[in-house]
Amino acid sequence: MIGTAWDGLQSEVARWRDSERPVEFWLRDDDAVRPTEALERLLALAGNAGVNPALAVIPANVEAALFAALPSSVDVLQHGTDHSNRSAAGDKKSEYPQHEASEAALQRLSDGRRSLERLGAGRMLSVLAPPWNRIPDHLVAQLSACGFYGLSRYGARRRLRAAPGVTEINTHVDIIDWKGSRGFVGPEQALLQAVRHLAARREGRADATEPTGWLTHHLCHDESAWSFLAELFERFGPQQGVIWKSARELFGAKSESR
Repeated sequence: MIGTAWDGLQSEVARWRDSERPVEFWLRDDDAVRPTEALERLLALAGNAGVNPALAVIPANVEAALFAALPSSVDVLQHGTDHSNRSAAGDKKSEYPQHEASEAALQRLSDGRRSLERLGAGRMLSVLAPPWNRIPDHLVAQLSACGFYGLSRYGARRRLRAAPGVTEINTHVDIIDWKGSRGFVGPEQALLQAVRHLAARREGRADATEPTGWLTHHLCHDESAWSFLAELFERFGPQQGVIWKSARELFGAKSESR
């Protein structure tokens, strides 16, 4: 069964190659705040494979030691500000619920961005990856005014520009089973998500120019998740002709600190 799942992704990648179109992936990992063994393992695994991950970092909880531990190939995105759920009871979790005053949310976002820029020593990209991948449209429309030029959520984007001056590049494959075990979702489900997005891009049902994004959470990985990532990089790494884009390549290096 597992072999069949890998074969499915291999077949879809082959369809792209047959049509002489590049297969582009990227990797976003959420919730980094400090150096940990899990983070070190992720960076080593990706680095050995030639994959440059983007870390979505929580400004309110981040430790300066995190930046000292990061290889130069790793870019930092902003993961909200404090990753606190402000939604009403029974609503889906969000740091930026519809009912919150825009001024308060925007001030929090701006404060978080400035904090990361001070600590980031040039690694920070002004790209927002909102916690739980949720942010209301009225705030998205004002991200550029807060200094953001990028947005990363989950699912196929509707358009390249989420708002004037704001490029959206999302993730599409979440390897964590949030509604169940909160461990690895399993190879079949993870690979099926990838195949579905690639096929939708190839067939014109999704933006063909948006790279397929893999979403990880290093602090939640069990051994099955680690093994899956190792096999993913081995089967579909740069050495196999798949292009793994960095966040810097996708969003552009527009940070004032660079």
